[in-house]
Amino acid sequence: MIIGCVKEIKKHEYRVGMTPDNVKDYIHHGHAVLIEASAGLGAGFSDQNYVESGAQILYTAKEVWDKADMIIKVKEPLAPEYELMRENQIIYTYLHLAADEALTLKMMEKKVKGVAYETITDEHGGLPCLKPMSEIAGKLSVQEGAKFLEKPFGGSGVLLGGVPGTPKANVAIIGGGVVGISACKIAVGMGANVTILDLNMDRLTYLDDVFGDRIQTLYSTQANIEKSVVNADLVIGAVLITGAAAPKLIKREYLSKMRPGSVIVDVAIDQGGCSEFAKLTYHDDPVYVVDGIVNYCVGNMPGSVPRTSTIALTNSTIKYGLRIADMGLEAAAKKYVSIYEGINTYGGKCTYKAVAQTFNLEYTPYTAE
Repeated sequence: MIIGCVKEIKKHEYRVGMTPDNVKDYIHHGHAVLIEASAGLGAGFSDQNYVESGAQILYTAKEVWDKADMIIKVKEPLAPEYELMRENQIIYTYLHLAADEALTLKMMEKKVKGVAYETITDEHGGLPCLKPMSEIAGKLSVQEGAKFLEKPFGGSGVLLGGVPGTPKANVAIIGGGVVGISACKIAVGMGANVTILDLNMDRLTYLDDVFGDRIQTLYSTQANIEKSVVNADLVIGAVLITGAAAPKLIKREYLSKMRPGSVIVDVAIDQGGCSEFAKLTYHDDPVYVVDGIVNYCVGNMPGSVPRTSTIALTNSTIKYGLRIADMGLEAAAKKYVSIYEGINTYGGKCTYKAVAQTFNLEYTPYTAE
């Protein structure tokens, strides 16, 4: 198979879909690898690094798209890339289709085979390709939230951990999954008062066991969400429904009850955001203010630490990418449920139920050939 990797064009996205070590793996398995020139520079990988690993460097993205059987990316294709996609081409990346109707329809129109990192499952029902980025985003959410609580950045001027004789900041984390746990570790480590909410009582029991009296766990009712948000200096939106749009749990009316200058970091923005007033932002202009509350909604948070993120991401995606390349998507999906679950579009059909429901599209389950 001819494997292609192009430079990301999303604003301030510095990650890359393949490392030079990944190239060696694909070459070892008998495949050819095409890399767009300078694709890896943002993550610290030079064109020469890729050449030494066996890749061929092409100087435009179009050349890579035209020749590759499978395109490996980090982020979803953007509008300038839509016409580069072609029928039966495999696109292996984060798709987040439930937040992007235009992309969903275009991938169906182009009859591309869309395999989404975020819906690939493992034998335990986990999301192995989403997990490392969720861990990074969770840690960054507190780091960024702490920064934007500073007065020069528009915040209320509260230090998360306080100092002796002063109150600690209150941090509310909505969602106890990978993002939420990662955020909790950092917030607790910085000395904040942390409340974490989830619907899964087993997860809340686990968090109680791990963190003990350093956190408050609450069952995620709308009443508990409101109380926690209203009393928080920093809110982390860490809600995930696999492959589906995030539920709008943070209501507009809560903001007037919060301390002005408090911060909401909506990590769920890739899936549409978990606040009613969520809108996508970028690293060069990451926040906006609604009713006196600072909102951080960067859709590619791990892109700000591209070296760490690229290595962490590709450590998890290479296994499934090699299976697809070695066997072909159809045979790989037939043998591995993990890859079957990753297929979001195929043959002009929407093959992922949560995406189809989001946009009232016909849902056609993929049938392994």
